Amino acid sequence: MTKEHRAPRAFILPDESGPASAPLRSRSRIKQPQIVFDAVPEHTDIVELPRTATQHTPRRFRWLGILIAALTTLLTMWAGLATIELIESFFARSPWLGWAALTVAIIAGIATLAIIFREVFGLWRLNKIEKLQEAAARAINLDERTSAEAAVRGLIDIYDNRADMKWSVEQFNSHHNDILDPRDRVKLADRILLKPLDEAVQRIIAQRARRVTLLTTVTPAAVLDILFVTAQNLSMLREIATVYGGRPSTFATLKLARMVAVHLAVTGGLALSDNLIQHFVGKGLLGKLSARFGEGAVNGILTARIGLAASNVCRPIPREAATADTLTSLLKEVMTFGDKGEIVDKD
Repeated sequence: MTKEHRAPRAFILPDESGPASAPLRSRSRIKQPQIVFDAVPEHTDIVELPRTATQHTPRRFRWLGILIAALTTLLTMWAGLATIELIESFFARSPWLGWAALTVAIIAGIATLAIIFREVFGLWRLNKIEKLQEAAARAINLDERTSAEAAVRGLIDIYDNRADMKWSVEQFNSHHNDILDPRDRVKLADRILLKPLDEAVQRIIAQRARRVTLLTTVTPAAVLDILFVTAQNLSMLREIATVYGGRPSTFATLKLARMVAVHLAVTGGLALSDNLIQHFVGKGLLGKLSARFGEGAVNGILTARIGLAASNVCRPIPREAATADTLTSLLKEVMTFGDKGEIVDKD
């Protein structure tokens, strides 16, 4: 059996030192797999904290604060010394006059301590609401469990002892343990606990705006207009803070007014336009009415804007951009000259 021999062939060995070798060219012809990453869906339910503070350059010493603290301490020492001397003089005249003066001084001291405690508690509650806003915003934007638990626990602490919120708190407690997602848990608290309060706040703003519009229209002097509008706006701030769980004392109200003013200045909330005024008084109607009613309409619009800014500052959970109340929607209720419902006084 004979074996068939293959015909001779020539082979070219690849030059490994060369830059373009055959195996490399063959490997380069291999089609590389294309890896395509799916686009991450954007989270549209982003909430923003109300901007209530401006950036200040740090200072080494606050001389004005030191001066006020020193003068307050000196005045307190003088008042105490004067009270002691007065009580001693009453005791020198008659024992029963001395005891009466001492009793009155003790009552005055207790009242002073109560006022100080109320002021401190009001400022503390306002700071607590600010921290709740930060925790709720982190829970919604970043889906953080720790922030969501802090926000929910803070809301329950605020509304648990209020009679008007008893049913809402019970409904929330019966459902929130069934939701594991932190973001959805905070949104559930927003829907169950804060939506009824938003309606009450909207009625308060509409009532104050109507009152400012009507009464500044008939007020004869501009000075009275300023005093009346200022008093109405401060009273509205106190009511809005009370509805959302604040305890607005004097200093807390002043701090809230400063926060609202900064918020309006940063967001440009005090800008007015002719179209906005026409929404308020009707298209083309402003030119036919008296200038006095036009001034009252502008004051009412400004009051409504201040109320919306105050609701954003005082609300424990920041609103989403899609659900935020707008001035145009609020003005529809302002022009309904009648209350839609009674506003229950909060504790």
